[in-house]
Amino acid sequence: MPPEHIDVLTGFLDRAGCLAAVSAWVQSPEATSTLMSVIWLDLDRFKLVNESFGHLGGDAVIARMATRLAERLAGRAQPCRMGGDEFVFLARGVDAAAAQLIAADLLDCVKLPLEVGNIRLYPTGSVGIAVLEPKEDAVSVLERADRAMVEAKRLGGDRTVLSGEERVAGRLGVLLAREELVVENKLHMALERGGLALHYQPIVALDGSIHAVEALMRCSADGETVSPVRFIPVAEKTGLVVRLGEWSMLYGAMFAHRLAALGLGTKVAINVSRAQLTAPKFSQALHAALLCSDAPPELIELELTESLFMDVSEVVQSNLLAAKMAGVSLAIDDFGTGYSCLANLKDIPASKLKIDRAFIKVLPHDLRALAIVRAITNMARELGMTVVAEGVETPEQQAALEDVGVDAIQGFLHARPMDGDALITWLKQRKQA
Repeated sequence: MPPEHIDVLTGFLDRAGCLAAVSAWVQSPEATSTLMSVIWLDLDRFKLVNESFGHLGGDAVIARMATRLAERLAGRAQPCRMGGDEFVFLARGVDAAAAQLIAADLLDCVKLPLEVGNIRLYPTGSVGIAVLEPKEDAVSVLERADRAMVEAKRLGGDRTVLSGEERVAGRLGVLLAREELVVENKLHMALERGGLALHYQPIVALDGSIHAVEALMRCSADGETVSPVRFIPVAEKTGLVVRLGEWSMLYGAMFAHRLAALGLGTKVAINVSRAQLTAPKFSQALHAALLCSDAPPELIELELTESLFMDVSEVVQSNLLAAKMAGVSLAIDDFGTGYSCLANLKDIPASKLKIDRAFIKVLPHDLRALAIVRAITNMARELGMTVVAEGVETPEQQAALEDVGVDAIQGFLHARPMDGDALITWLKQRKQA
């Protein structure tokens, strides 16, 4: 490398030399078959060093840190100084996992105490990693590593972020990881192009009758089905969960009307999020769904997580009261996994309590879980609530729950979630049996 591309203070490649080295690698025959990782390191809060000791003192710290880092690398990567307190290390033949190990080693090295005058410093660093992608140019891979480093610094420093994991602004301005950004775009596409659907899972009473069916949202966009495990957290972060929830209320109510018209009338349980119930316009959305669907309110049930029932805010309490006044019933979902306040339970206008699957999946062998299920069931019964056990998959689990005294079960033992047409066929077959 020409002398003009060497950083005088550290002896590392300078910014131009770094770009030239990456460009040369990109154009080399090896680039098609061998990986290269770019590891971008920035010292945290280094501005304070310059302010405290002046730029000469800061340069002395940089020089000593560079020597320390070069010794720790032991030839595993080519060091570069990008200016100020920023370094880049070019690691050829190194994948993301190996680059993260190098990064961890560098961060440990940075954290070793450093004496400046009569003061001992305890520095930390932020690292971003980008692995060169096929046909990617040098500037792009360096920019990705830089963005990942900035994200590591935003998260508080003393950490590593891999390119693609850093958070960027989505459509609504919310910071999302790259994967979450893809999911957000798919949610918008689904809303705009009809990619949302409801599937229904029956809740079966112990006598075999159908107690209700729970509406579960499904999403597809660009020919891909997006799992609820992926899209629900993103919807909650971006606020899209309110739009999804209103859509679910409307179409769930329309399906309840359809079932009633076919003589298959049964409650349709619709999940409601915290964001919906804390919104002042929740009751308007609920009344609009009932009006547009012409569904009997007694065939609609709203399922809410237990933590919502413990929210004593005026908006939440007002929305709960409005739902009861509209004639729909309320259920406490996933009971036992939140932060329940039993003192408030007596004042909750819910008629159903659903025990979370976490307690059910270990039955009948886990006697402690069985004791908890029995206690929850007895308590709910005393409060006049119907008790449903979620996630029932085996006859042994059902037998244990029958012994405990729950009213109904939901799970793969009786039926998996199915679309509306399939559910209607399923209900007709049971009715004829």
